[in-house]
Amino acid sequence: MGKLVAFNEARDAIPAIYDVRDYAAVGGLISYAASFTDAYRQAGVYAERILKGDKPSELPVLQPTEFELVINLKTARALGLTVPQTLLVAADEVIE
Repeated sequence: MGKLVAFNEARDAIPAIYDVRDYAAVGGLISYAASFTDAYRQAGVYAERILKGDKPSELPVLQPTEFELVINLKTARALGLTVPQTLLVAADEVIE
């Protein structure tokens, strides 16, 4: 798998929101995405149902119901942004 790189938001002074948590971990400002943990759990439930005899074509298509908000405060400070306290409280993870 290739190296994960968020573009340099602090250098370019362009805040961005990503769809994968890992981008915020490597310097992106914010990520808001479906929970991979929940998606993997649901895949396990589907695998179990198939192994027990359910037909894959008859299983419902599910949409994510759990989402994760990650905020990188280090990047926010580098951009000169103040993140509202209400957003910080709502975040699943805040990277200092």
